[in-house]
Amino acid sequence: MIGPDTSILIAVPSYRRPDRLARLLTALAEQRHDIPAQVDVVVIDNDPAGTAADAAAAARAHYRLEPRPGLAAVRNSALDEAITRGADALVFIDDDEVPAPGWLQALVSPWSAGTADLVSGRVESEFDVPPAEWIVAGGFFRRVRFADGERMPAAPTNNLLIDVSILRSTGIRFDEEFGRTGGEDIHFTSALTRCGARIVAAPRAVVTDHVPADRATPSWVLRRAFRVGTTTARSDIRLADGAVRTLRRRLRWLAVGLARALAGVGRWAIGAVTRSTVHRARGARLAARGIGMAAGGTGFRYLEYRPRTPQ
Repeated sequence: MIGPDTSILIAVPSYRRPDRLARLLTALAEQRHDIPAQVDVVVIDNDPAGTAADAAAAARAHYRLEPRPGLAAVRNSALDEAITRGADALVFIDDDEVPAPGWLQALVSPWSAGTADLVSGRVESEFDVPPAEWIVAGGFFRRVRFADGERMPAAPTNNLLIDVSILRSTGIRFDEEFGRTGGEDIHFTSALTRCGARIVAAPRAVVTDHVPADRATPSWVLRRAFRVGTTTARSDIRLADGAVRTLRRRLRWLAVGLARALAGVGRWAIGAVTRSTVHRARGARLAARGIGMAAGGTGFRYLEYRPRTPQ
């Protein structure tokens, strides 16, 4: 059970999105009193220019600058904040998201009941501009749904609660090999589950992800599919013990990736013949992800998060 002595820290990684960050911080302020606990918010700013500082100050949130580039460094700063502050739970939410009413209470509930070490909420997408038919037909921004309380082998960190005690006991951190490639969250939570951590789904803990126009395009979807393929393979390989198991996993991902790529090309071809946008779109993404898995099996790293020029 949680009470006035329970400390929950909400961490918001941010990079050059001050307007969206301000919107999120306003929404978080409205939920901090929904549960009988001490709830604090910290903004982890990955922009050396400190573009998130004003929004954090206006919302009276804590602020921490993390100049080292990459998502893993930012998330590790959040782990340090939670441990240093003596927080009982750490919650991650992205700066381009907005929580629904009751989000924090729904996310905290399984953890406070003692049934979970990590709790993964649901993410829904809304588009800033109407997406192309190809995007809608493929259903690419619809996430996999999990039942309430269902165990999960891994989870993303854009809507996630972590019991800080498991961080202290395991010492597991985000692997900075994934800092520029993405996939650091799945690697991190996979490592925790291998140490016995329980991740459960909380579908009533909803946040809305606002998709900008430059992401609602076929090219972005295919690049993301390729990247996810590479990091899926690399994460699994990196968790292997010993040279023999590592080699086996490399060969397995090479074979699995090539098989998926061929299946994707086949589905795309069916779509081309039948003029089905659904088959063309989903086939193309399956092929891109399969090629990424095969590439990841060879050790290839796709740097999705490259240094960006100042706004």
